[in-house]
Amino acid sequence: MTGVQTCALPILHLNLDLAVKNLGETQALATSLAKCCSSLQDVFVIYLIGDLGAGKTTLAQSFIQFFGFDRVKSPTYSLVESYQNELANIHHFDCYRLSDPEELDYIGIREYLSPGSIQLIEWPELGKGVIAKADISINLKGDYDERQINIQGHSDIGKKVIECAIS
Repeated sequence: MTGVQTCALPILHLNLDLAVKNLGETQALATSLAKCCSSLQDVFVIYLIGDLGAGKTTLAQSFIQFFGFDRVKSPTYSLVESYQNELANIHHFDCYRLSDPEELDYIGIREYLSPGSIQLIEWPELGKGVIAKADISINLKGDYDERQINIQGHSDIGKKVIECAIS
């Protein structure tokens, strides 16, 4: 008897395009991603990419609020805002004002990579060569409430988080 054998190949790259029509849908996506990250044991890095006003900070705020933090501010001037409680260890970076990626070394960016920590990094291209590689990158485009969002998984755990968030 001759049979056909199949081989399950790993997904090398997960790429998902979404359209959100209002602020509530963006917040719901962020909450879903946060929920799927809530039990991670390893460092998890999310790049937030997009022009000014594209919704990166809004997405980060909703993600962070899922873990019980009511007051979430933009790290535009401080470069990093950290949020820690019994549920989470989150570090939100905004690289927009960097003159040189090495400035991240001065604030000890590698010290924020403890097991179970989550890094949300806005403007990651400005920290290239210093910041950790992304597990997920989220690219936001659009204005007002309507957005085109592209989510890419760059690691096995990143792909699992995306699959969890859309299921």
